[in-house]
Order: sequence, then structure tokens, then C-alpha cells
Amino acid sequence: MTVRILLVLACSLSGLFIVHVYYGFPIAIIGLFIGFLIALFVIQIEESIRKVSLRVIFGGVVGMLIGLLIVYLLAYGLKFVSMEKQQVVPWVYALLTGIMAYLGLLIGSKKIEEFSFFGFGQSKDISDHRVLDTSVIIDGRIADIADTGFLHGNLIVPRFVLDELQYIADSSDSVKRSRGRRGLDILNRMQRSVGINIEIMDHDFPKLKGVDAKLVALAKKLNARIVTNDFNLNKVAELQGIKILNVNELANALKPVVLPGESMSVKIIKEGKEPGQGVAYLDDGTMIIVDHAQKHQGANVEVLVTSVLQTTAGRMIFSELKSVATEKKVLGLAT
Repeated sequence: MTVRILLVLACSLSGLFIVHVYYGFPIAIIGLFIGFLIALFVIQIEESIRKVSLRVIFGGVVGMLIGLLIVYLLAYGLKFVSMEKQQVVPWVYALLTGIMAYLGLLIGSKKIEEFSFFGFGQSKDISDHRVLDTSVIIDGRIADIADTGFLHGNLIVPRFVLDELQYIADSSDSVKRSRGRRGLDILNRMQRSVGINIEIMDHDFPKLKGVDAKLVALAKKLNARIVTNDFNLNKVAELQGIKILNVNELANALKPVVLPGESMSVKIIKEGKEPGQGVAYLDDGTMIIVDHAQKHQGANVEVLVTSVLQTTAGRMIFSELKSVATEKKVLGLAT
């Protein structure tokens, strides 16, 4: 912010001084205003460049230089224009310069993504970019994986995913609101992780409806992988040739966090599908089915884990009230 203020002051005072030298004080105010506008224009350009990768900038510069070289070659032929038409030559040259510089900048910045030379640029292989979806951020295990060093490099969070997290965090439903805030906390935690670069990308696809469709389109555009634990997104993306990193598949290969026989304290949120069942959730959204807990809806209870079911669609924990389990055990010893 300090540098920007200094830039505005320098441009404004320079404009004031330059116009004052040639035209005097009253008109010098116009120079002050023009300098101020130039400073704002430069700041706007700097904001736009920040969002563009170095590869795209390089491609744009090379394309513009090639366009200007073509103009130079074309201008050589303008020397042979008859004297009567010589006054038109500067205008033609200026028009060609503007057109070719623009076309070179545009084509170079777009086509650099397909260019690979001595290791520079992006090849046809999958890039090192991984796009995070909403569910995997809320899940939270992605942060633990990053902390262990198994995941590193560039992790992309699209702006539309961040907007969805904000929408969930502002929900009137307490469960959704808690999950949304958890997702934002996970992102803040990952931004502080060593070896991880979280990039908020502003690419959007207004014609597409739904975050999943936009994620697939962005992954195609960047030639990147999608990190998710959403079973449906997993299948849709694979059908379209997108590589998927599924956290649930990774969890299938590892020891589950919760083991049968362990006890935990949970809050019964709603009734289950079966009579007498209650449903609770862990912070990461994992569903816990609790037998004999329907009447405890809205209360915190101690439960004993009986089994854990892990599938590619997610994890489910089956449990029963600890008091009921203890009673069964006492009755079993009595008999």
C-alpha cells in the first residue's frame, strides 16, 4: 500500500511539474490530474498481471515482439508508395502496429500453454496442479496429508469453490454453518503449511451450472488433477478423462481413524432410517449411526463404536449408546 501511495504521488507531481514548465501554473492542475489517472491505470495493470502466470506473460511478450517484427517487414514496402500518398503512410503504419501487436499479444498468451521447448512450457502430460473441491476441504484430512509431506506443490482453490464455502458458512442451518467455517479454517491452516502453495484462481465458467461441472472444466483447461472425496464427481470426472485424487481411496489403504471398541462423545442431530436409531456427525462430516439414540435427539451422548464401513463414497461409523453396551455386557456376564 505504501508503494502505491508513493507511485500516485510521484506520477501526480511529475504531471504537475511537466505541464507547469511548458504552460504555467493554471494549466498545470490538468497535468496533476493526468498524472493521477496514469498512476491509477498502472495500479490496475499491476492487479491484473498478478493473476496471470509468468508463462502466459512470457508468451504474450514474445507474441507481441513477433507481431511488431512483421509490421517492420511490412513497413519496408511502404517506402515505395508514391509521393502523393506519403502522408497516409504514418497512419497505415500506426494502424498495422496496433493490430499486429494486439494479435501477437493475444495469440502468444493463449498458445504458450501448448508450447514446450527445452523443458519450458506445459507439455501434454498432467501438470503439477491439483484442484481442490469443496467436499475435500471441509473433510479436513487433506490438511493432515499436506502436513505429512505426502502432498506438495501447487494446490488450486477456484473462486467459485471459495464462494460456495462462504455460502455454506453463512447458512442458517447450524450443521452446515459449522462445516463451512471448518472448511475456511482448513484453508487458512494449509496456507501456513511448508511446501504447499494455495492459489486462489478467479477462472469461472458462467455458462456452466453447478460447482462440479465448473471443476471439471477448470481441470480440463489447466490439464490438472481434481482432489476430492465426492463419489459422484469422481465418476463424472473419470468419464471425461480427468485424473482424480480421491481421499477416500487413500483412506481405504490406511488404518481407519476410529476403531471398533473405541468410545466417543457425539451430539445426536436427527433420527435414523431404522426405528430407534439416531444420527450424529463428526467435524469432518462423517455420519455416525447410533442405535437406541432416537430419544436423545439434540443431546450429547457417549457411544461405543461397533463397526466402521469405508467405501469410495465415504465413511460410516456404526455405534450404540455406551450405557446400553455396558448393560448388555453386565447381562451377558450374569447369564
